[in-house]
Amino acid sequence: MILRNALQEAGFEVLEAEHGLSGLERLKEVGSVDLATVDWNMPEMNGLEFVSAVRANNAHSGMILMMITTETEFEQLEQAMQAGANEYLMKPFTRDLLLGKLSILGLRAG
Repeated sequence: MILRNALQEAGFEVLEAEHGLSGLERLKEVGSVDLATVDWNMPEMNGLEFVSAVRANNAHSGMILMMITTETEFEQLEQAMQAGANEYLMKPFTRDLLLGKLSILGLRAG
């Protein structure tokens, strides 16, 4: 909810999914999106599995994936990046830090 509010307040359109599997279903419904923010710890399909599944589908090759999580171990950051995440943001974070990361990735509200 905090992430959704921060993105909406910044002018981004937000679609939500309950977990990784429902996220993949949403992508089938709407097609590719510019950005997916992914929590490492999700039921049904964790964030690492989601990132790997998205990267295995060429239809989503241009989508930016940002892992946003409480997981702070360097090995997990490394796994996420190797799986295809473009960025890794550790909780807790500020709105400014989130928007700064998005700016670095070339994303601005439209």
